[in-house]
Amino acid sequence: MTRQTLALTDALHAYVVANGSEPDDLVRDLIEETAAALPRDAGMQVAPEQAALLTMLTRISGARQALEIGTFTGLSSIAIARGLAEGGRLTCLDVSEEFTSIARRYWRRGGLDDRIELRIGPAAETLGALPAEPHLDLTFIDADKTGYLGYWEAVVPRTRPGGLILVDNVLRHGHVLDPDPGDHGTLAIVEFNRRVLADERVESVLIPIADGLTLARRL
Repeated sequence: MTRQTLALTDALHAYVVANGSEPDDLVRDLIEETAAALPRDAGMQVAPEQAALLTMLTRISGARQALEIGTFTGLSSIAIARGLAEGGRLTCLDVSEEFTSIARRYWRRGGLDDRIELRIGPAAETLGALPAEPHLDLTFIDADKTGYLGYWEAVVPRTRPGGLILVDNVLRHGHVLDPDPGDHGTLAIVEFNRRVLADERVESVLIPIADGLTLARRL
């Protein structure tokens, strides 16, 4: 037995996906279209097992007010919207009309467009238009890595006690261990992880799923 998380081969990863909440036709089609239409950017999409976890965490938390920073082609937003409590709303922030045009089509196809609002523009600006009081039940951050600290500082005060903040790509494909990462994104994530660990407003755990997911709970 080992206390370390298993390294997943392609076959073991397929087994994990097949033995969880397996992607339905909507999700499979979105994954395939993203890979075909945007081959250079498709890696920005969350992993299928990560999407299933987002849905489950949203349901467990009973989230009604959710926020997503970084939508891409919509897989994570679909996952969150599917888990919202009755009457719940998801606000999505993104800068790309091109990528989110795909998301919009799949939201409509999945019957989710009535619970999702998309705001196009730099998240650092659109976040300022949100109510300042604690009202968010769940937030998912998956955008430009150099902006993570700014997004975190905007979101934490707006999160209700007990609310969840989920942050993707916090392992940077293992490059967080590089002595000299050499890119601004990895340096930003290393500093972000350090700051979250020291933030007394939350309790957090770093989960080694996909490229690393921080799960934080507002105290």
